[in-house]
Amino acid sequence: MKKVKFKARPGQIDYTKARWAPVINCVVKYKGKILMVQRSRELNLYPNYWNGISGFLDDKMSLKEKVWAELREETGISKNKITQIRLGEIFDQEEARYQKTWIVHPVFVEVKTDKIKLDWEAQNYKWLTLREAKRLKLLPGFGRVLKTLSPWLAR
Repeated sequence: MKKVKFKARPGQIDYTKARWAPVINCVVKYKGKILMVQRSRELNLYPNYWNGISGFLDDKMSLKEKVWAELREETGISKNKITQIRLGEIFDQEEARYQKTWIVHPVFVEVKTDKIKLDWEAQNYKWLTLREAKRLKLLPGFGRVLKTLSPWLAR
């Protein structure tokens, strides 16, 4: 199994060896269910764990632009299919295994489609209730993301 080697694009920050790294973690909701993606076994960080749509805040995009970009890239959902974006309370997630502290920006995203086209970063996806999602092997800290966004997930 070949692990993916990161190569920064022009203007992109490489957080590979940084002690602190800002990230977004989006919980995508469609008609009462949330999108859970299983991370690819080829990823260097948390292979095979279940998560929302996530990405490094590693360029000059605004938060909204980053959400649009990550959803388009990782799921094929275009910005015209997004009806709502809400930022939850930002928190730090210490991870001794990778000698990192993630600065997690939980983002609630409501969409008007359940059509998904995964890219290479994920190997599987499911639309699940919140209760069903919590039974999966979740990325460390994702339970806190869900709790932070619970006011919007409960609607």
